[in-house]
Parts: sequence; structure tokens; C-alpha cells
Amino acid sequence: MAITKTKKSAKDKNKVKELDIFIWHGVNRKGKKVDGELPANNIIELKAQLRKQGITPSRVKKKPKPLFGLSGDPAITQAHIAVLTRQIATMLGAGVPLVQTLEMIGKGHDNGKMRKLLGDITVNLSSGIPLSDSLREHPLFFDDLYCDLVASGEQSGALETIFGRIATYKEKAEALKSKIKKAMTYPIAVLIIAAIVTSILLIFVVPVFQEIFAGFGAELPAFTLFVISISDFMQAYWYLGLAAMFVAGFLFKRAYRNSQALRDKVDILILKLPIIGVLLEKAAVARYARTLSTTFAAGVNLIDALDSAAGASGNAVFRDAILEVKAEVSSGMQMNLAMRNCKIFPDMVIQMVAIGEESGAVDDMLSKVANVYEQQVDDAVDGLTALLEPMIMAVLGVVIGGLIIAMYLPIFQLGKVI
Repeated sequence: MAITKTKKSAKDKNKVKELDIFIWHGVNRKGKKVDGELPANNIIELKAQLRKQGITPSRVKKKPKPLFGLSGDPAITQAHIAVLTRQIATMLGAGVPLVQTLEMIGKGHDNGKMRKLLGDITVNLSSGIPLSDSLREHPLFFDDLYCDLVASGEQSGALETIFGRIATYKEKAEALKSKIKKAMTYPIAVLIIAAIVTSILLIFVVPVFQEIFAGFGAELPAFTLFVISISDFMQAYWYLGLAAMFVAGFLFKRAYRNSQALRDKVDILILKLPIIGVLLEKAAVARYARTLSTTFAAGVNLIDALDSAAGASGNAVFRDAILEVKAEVSSGMQMNLAMRNCKIFPDMVIQMVAIGEESGAVDDMLSKVANVYEQQVDDAVDGLTALLEPMIMAVLGVVIGGLIIAMYLPIFQLGKVI
């Protein structure tokens, strides 16, 4: 079943203003004092909501916006969206209507930004706008794949099942992302700490030894002179080096964000890295299989499913390969043959897809492939961590030990001077 993307989810006349957050105090039916925060268009609407809940409001005021627009609530991440999706799937499975589901989740959420987001969506639903169109108004949180799957659920009348599949997909995707971050964070953190410790030694400790060496009256070893020259440079220009690092990082981040060509080149280089490249390849294959499995199970046709998988691949090399597969499948070629022509997918994946096409169970085969590669990524991260620990310790030992040796070499020669 093909899914047609709407160019605009709602016309300008249907758009609603963002809900304000109100702080309220009141008394419930038992006479107990209660308070809280709720989103609403105005105070009158808020008081009506409270009376429906059996609360008599005594004091209501709009929550002041933080200075400079900064909010104390954490930003909404895809991990939050994964949890939200699972909550919606669970409540729909329990027979709770969609509007009531969103209201209950929104009112009970401790994140003001999430309450506001769910409040906006609920108002759109109450005014007759389809859920998929309401979600498209928030592309930072709900991507095209998410909205397309919801649209398929609305068309088929199986929204509860679709949300369950989306929840599983988002949870698997977040787990995979967490594993990749785990593999990257540890060595980067250790190397940063090593750089800080080395800089402190060069700027503050080496000069102390340098003053001691000045009274030796002997020629210093070449290695010691080399370390002292680095120390002199760090003392004189450390602020320039630090500024250059920040400027270079800022410019690279800006160029990376604005240049698709640069992002593609970085993706190509990353896959060529030892160990890390293999890990990222497995992760890309897992994302590809998981996305296709989810979209197939939701009834999305193969062409649209491949388009979604290309966008979710997370790497330019695999994105281009999947788009090539899409083009060849569009011309009538079987998917397993198109994947083989790309020469980037592992043989096991191609064979599983071929079996799925022959048996008519492509989504099941792809789900099994995704499970296998997600487990391989998990094992690879654990192995990488175990491998990196001794390697990083060796690097730290060479750097710190080299500085210590450089400083003590002249002391070893002190007897000759005497």
C-alpha cells in the first residue's frame, strides 16, 4: 500500500496557536488542596478543564517564560519520542481513545516541552486534523518515516498495531545509537583527559625542571631540549592554540551542517577506519534491515520502504547504495539481485532477502537480519572497549612516561658534571 505524503499537513486557517502553560492551585472534591501545571489556550479554558476533573481553582496564573527564552526543561530527544510511542501503543491497546490517550500522557508528563507538544497535537486532533498531519507539523520530533507509518495505520484502521511496531522500531534504533555512542565516548574521553594532563605538565611542571637544569652548567640531552621547546611554545601560545582549536571545531561543525558533500566525504572516510569502520557498517546494515522490516509489516510498498530505509541508513555510502537498489527494483529487478550489484551488503543479508522473496516473508527475514546485526554491534562494542583499554593505557604510558624520562635524563647525567 503506497503512502502519499501531504505537502501541507494543515492549511493556515486550521493552524492553532501554541498553548500556554498555566500554574494553578485549587481544592479537589475531598477538600484537599492541590496544585499543578496544565497547557491551555487561556485561563477560562483551563478552569473548565479543572472543573471537569472535580477541582475548584482558587488561583491561576500563566507560567512566566524564562529569560532569553531558555527553559529549565530538557530538550525533547528521540529517546523521549520512543518512550512516548510505547505509551501510546500501550494505551491504545487497552482501548483508550486516541485523544484521551494524548491528553493523559501530556498532563502526566514532567517535561513542560513535551506537555506543550502533546497539547498542540491534541488540539489539532480535536479540530478534525488527522494525527499524521498533526505530527508532520513537528518534523524535529517526528520524521517522514514515523508520519508515513502513522498514516498507513490511519488508512488501514490498525493504529494500535502500527504504534506498537513504531515503538519497537524506535526502541531498537535508540538502543543501536546508544551502543555506537558507547563505543565512541570512552576513547574520546580518555584522549581528552590525556591531552589535558599533558598540557598541564608542559605548562606548569616542565618549567620547574627547566629552572633546575639552568644551574647544571652542562649541555642537556636532545630529547629534553625538544620537550622544553614544546613547553616554551605552550607557555607562550597556549591561548592561541586553544582558540584555534575552538575556531576550527566551530567552522568544521558549521561546514558539516551546511555541506552535504562534506558529510558524504566524512561518511566515506569513517567507514575506512580500522575497527570503528566495521562497527559502523554493521550498524548501517542493522538500521537498513530494521527499517525495511518495519515498513513492510506496516503495508508500505517496496519502493517507498526503500526510500525510507535510505533516509534512515545514517551513512552516505549506504544511502547511495539503497537508492541504487530502489532504482533497480523500480525497473523490475528482484531486491536481492539489486543488493548484490551494489557490492556493499554482506552475502548473508542478500541470501536472507532472497529466501524472504521466494517465501513471501521478506519482513520476517529482514527482522531476523536486524536482530543478528544488532547483536553483532553489541558484541563488537564490548570487544572494542576491551581492546581499547590496554591500547589507551599504552598510549598514555608512552606520552606521560616520555615526559618524565625527558625531565630525568639530565639528572642521570648530573654525576658527570660534578
